[in-house]
Amino acid sequence: MGKSTDLARAKARRLKGMIKESDGIALDDERMKAEGRKEQAEARREEIRARAARTASHG
Repeated sequence: MGKSTDLARAKARRLKGMIKESDGIALDDERMKAEGRKEQAEARREEIRARAARTASHG
């Protein structure tokens, strides 16, 4: 898959995690909040990998 697509997908996943965490806060659901934070952390790692791959291919 393209580097830009990987980055966009990671950003979308991070947003999904933010929404899940926000829903958990609104619903007072600790599990949902934790899942949202976990998804955000995983997505941040994906973003870093995608940026590194993108930089390496342009360098």
